[in-house]
Amino acid sequence: MKRHTFAAVIFDLDGVITKTARIHALAWKRVFDDYLRLREKQGLGAFSEFTHEEDYLQYVDGKPRNDGTKSFLESRGINLPWGDPTDPPNKETICAIANKKNEAFLELLDEQGVEVYPTTISFIKELQKLGIPSAVISSSKNCRQILRLAGIEDLFSTRVDGEVSEQLNLKGKPEADIFLMAAQKLGVLAADTVVVEDAISGVEAARNGGFGLVIGLARKNNAAALLQNGADLALKDISEINLKQIEEQFQRIPQGLFELWDTRGRDFFLGEKKPVFFLDYDGTLTPIVDQPQDALIADEMRAAVERLSKKFSVAIVSGRIRREVEELVGIKGLIYAGSHGFDISGPGISLIEPRAQEALTLIGQVTRQLPAELRSLEGVLIEEKKFSVAVHYRLADEKSLPFIRECVEKIIRSNNSLRLMSGKKVFELLPAIDWDKGRAVRWIVQALGISWKENSVIYIGDDTTDEDAFRVVRNRGAGILVCEEPRPSAADFRLSSPAEVKILFEKLL
Repeated sequence: MKRHTFAAVIFDLDGVITKTARIHALAWKRVFDDYLRLREKQGLGAFSEFTHEEDYLQYVDGKPRNDGTKSFLESRGINLPWGDPTDPPNKETICAIANKKNEAFLELLDEQGVEVYPTTISFIKELQKLGIPSAVISSSKNCRQILRLAGIEDLFSTRVDGEVSEQLNLKGKPEADIFLMAAQKLGVLAADTVVVEDAISGVEAARNGGFGLVIGLARKNNAAALLQNGADLALKDISEINLKQIEEQFQRIPQGLFELWDTRGRDFFLGEKKPVFFLDYDGTLTPIVDQPQDALIADEMRAAVERLSKKFSVAIVSGRIRREVEELVGIKGLIYAGSHGFDISGPGISLIEPRAQEALTLIGQVTRQLPAELRSLEGVLIEEKKFSVAVHYRLADEKSLPFIRECVEKIIRSNNSLRLMSGKKVFELLPAIDWDKGRAVRWIVQALGISWKENSVIYIGDDTTDEDAFRVVRNRGAGILVCEEPRPSAADFRLSSPAEVKILFEKLL
């Protein structure tokens, strides 16, 4: 069988697989219009109907029922108590109105039945024939019933819906929890997985999760909004794309930044948005060297970064321990994220990822588990990095690589609390926590109150460990890969060396 460049596809239910999005919209309209008319009778404001374009798509579509209820009511300046999930539909709480909507949806579902999109079903069956698993996700607790009514439950390897989310306490869209749980159940990485969504909150969630390809179905003529909020592609229907095109998306080569700059000018890169910079250290601000301790930033580069930080927000995101990279860069007032984002500190913000903190004892144990044969191997350097253990093999004989790999993979196989990250001539053993440089970038953006819509978030890095961040910023700013030879990446642009990174800073200044 041909080896595909992606591992699985996750499909949203309503509006992607089934035509139940229309029924959801009708149910919401019925319930909200009734409630708004009631408020008018009570003298609490003139009636203004619930509309599809202004209200359903903006505040409700794709979200869990209670969250959608709260979001819409707040948009009208209405603040109700949350209430209890058991509240009867006639009570005036968030939960009660959400329950009333569910009743209306089930009535309409019973009246109208379930229609599917034939092209989506055909595509899922095509994946099935090739051995590529599919998952279905939904914010609805009625997902299983809808699949059964449509006769398509057997098409999916796993399902993560409103029932599962409640059991596991998963956050709803635009958080990525349900997508990440689906990937986990499929046994695949988000980076290797395609998401197909039709809701703005859904493409935003998939982008937040660092998924490899996010396809937005613009069934509501909202292609621009889907692209703006995180979709890589916006299509009218899934029939507009095929497996070959998906594979090509995973094999994209970033364009040379300066080549485009010379032909199109500076504005193509930033437009009118204010940039926010996230910079890797090794290979980005300094050349890659044989020994990690020899990677010292040049005075000219330090001066350029310092000048950049006086005009724009700048964060350093590194696999090194935070205090170490702070000392190496030596610029006060920057935000520093060390250990691949587990440890973050800067003016007014601070985070040590709690689950990583709990894993400190585990990392000490792992370090001691590395066999003596590996430690004594010529050219191998073992580096304990507080939240991880790095096995550098840049100076080792290439013939030793299979043995080195087997040593670290054996430890990973024996402990499901660990995961393996492969970088440039390094294997790194980390806690098996859904946290990476991409999530660190997103946390910093939120902590600083930076708007994705008003700012262009620029991430510059050189390694496979930076790919998570490239996926998060894609379509919200720009990822810039630093590498001498072009290679596939989620980054948008390419610079050939740290020297070109410094030239970019000078151009921007």
